Amino acid sequence: MAAAMWTRRGRSSVTSVGKVIRSKSSHSAVKSQYDALVIGGGHNGLVAAAYLQKGGLKTAVLERRHVLGGAAVTEEIFPGFHFSRCSYLLSLLRPRISADLELKKHGLKVYMRDPYSFTPMLEEGVNGAPPRSLTLGSDLTMNQKEIGKFSQKDAKSFQDFAAHLNKIVEAIHPLLDAPPVDILGITAGSLRKRLGAATTLLPVIKCGLQLGRNIPAFYEVLTAPATKILNQWFESEPLKATLATDAVIGVMTSSNNTGSGYVLLHHVMGELEKAKGAWGYVEGGMGSVSQAIARAAQSYGAEIFTEKDVGHVLLGSDGAARGVVLKDGTEIHSKVVLSNATPHVTFKNLTPQAALSPEFIKAVDQIDYTSPVTKINVAVDKLPNFLASPTADNNPGPHHQSSIHLNCESTEVLETAYRQAMNGRPSDRPMVEMTIPSVLDPTLAPPGCHVVSLFTQFTPFYIEGREWTAKDRESFADTVFDWVEKYAPGFKRSVVGRDILTPPDLERIFGLTGGNIFHGSMSLDQLYLARPLPFLSDYRSPIKGLYLCGSGCHPGGGVMGTPGMNAARAVIADLKT
Repeated sequence: MAAAMWTRRGRSSVTSVGKVIRSKSSHSAVKSQYDALVIGGGHNGLVAAAYLQKGGLKTAVLERRHVLGGAAVTEEIFPGFHFSRCSYLLSLLRPRISADLELKKHGLKVYMRDPYSFTPMLEEGVNGAPPRSLTLGSDLTMNQKEIGKFSQKDAKSFQDFAAHLNKIVEAIHPLLDAPPVDILGITAGSLRKRLGAATTLLPVIKCGLQLGRNIPAFYEVLTAPATKILNQWFESEPLKATLATDAVIGVMTSSNNTGSGYVLLHHVMGELEKAKGAWGYVEGGMGSVSQAIARAAQSYGAEIFTEKDVGHVLLGSDGAARGVVLKDGTEIHSKVVLSNATPHVTFKNLTPQAALSPEFIKAVDQIDYTSPVTKINVAVDKLPNFLASPTADNNPGPHHQSSIHLNCESTEVLETAYRQAMNGRPSDRPMVEMTIPSVLDPTLAPPGCHVVSLFTQFTPFYIEGREWTAKDRESFADTVFDWVEKYAPGFKRSVVGRDILTPPDLERIFGLTGGNIFHGSMSLDQLYLARPLPFLSDYRSPIKGLYLCGSGCHPGGGVMGTPGMNAARAVIADLKT
């Protein structure tokens, strides 16, 4: 046990990793003129910059913080411990983008996880046996054996359930890479323009044809509560609760709420190393994804700057975006500006309000950014040892590489946690998704030590109407640690330091409005043609020359790179005309 424990409550005084990309700091000279400026060096902003520069536009990225990546960053919070401080798993990086930008050539390396899920039970073992647990991986026989501990019927149904979801996912993949249908272009303008816009229907047609007879099933998953879907297939609560976590992860909702079925579907859409639905760790942490994208953009000639805090978008006499003004007063001019910030930050903080109509501002105000997430990054000097699957001598077992689901014995446990947060109180038995990437990636922690991510729900932005205090943060973290201790005795003694990020901290440090990791709720009224608003789904804005390129656009929800790629293509197309 370390002699002292450090605690950070959302402070930003940490060290970034991968400094090779911080080649242009606040002391570096920014040119006065570019073709395109990207506000925010998150992964989507970097992807946009890469495609813009590749398309022949002289592009610069302006990042507010000292480190690139937005939410996909690696930071040394405690000496020797390197954390994926915000986002922590990779899956939804689209294969097309990875191939286009040759990210492996630029240093991206991933660790596949198998098994991928471990749910230990809080119960007494029988006849000296350890408590039961549910472990899921790529081996169907192993999955059926694990599920059979709780229900033989569910063990037989699991393969058909996975195949059912996979059919739907395969069909809707074209919609993830393409922009939404151009309704305005199809319904207005010259015949030539209408025919051109009609090509945006092709991904929808392809999706419909591939779904075929599964269209009603897709509609049901899209609109139904996840609990309804899961109850149709399974009877055992540990399995249903484990699967239900994907229906609520990062979202202030219940698996009993309409639309949570889509969130469940969204989180099985991923792909990693050609393995469908797989999620993995990135060597060096999630910041390495951003570093690889940045290297790709720089290889094409893009310029990337950190510690360049944009004050507002600069508008010309014609009302069009003509660059930005930094908070230090520096003006940087450009033909177009792309914002990787949330729609709220873009239109409420960065755009001169006089340039926007009251009706538009009202619509922006109504975008939902509610978040249930408190992320706790923990440095430990010993691997957590679970009662349900003990290991000896600080050695990892297969389950340590998984997403470890705590307080997931039943969907009722998750429902109670959700309802407490909806009533303004942090859950007293929170849902916890634990990951320990250092089990597979030794670059993250000193020998024998580990970095632990605790992605917890449900916590409100305000506690019964008031702001979080330092005491509130510590109290909630203590509650989480107490629950982890029940599953893995000795965990609390192993803690070297912890970094507590409540929803307000996620907003303040990473610019995530409301602390929402998706740049806006993944509810049905904020998807596809309505993301972020029904008349604002084509990455363009009411300000000519100002574009959105962040996760607040389609397809949102952490689908890495697609908003940046599609926004860049919209810019290039507009400049050609």
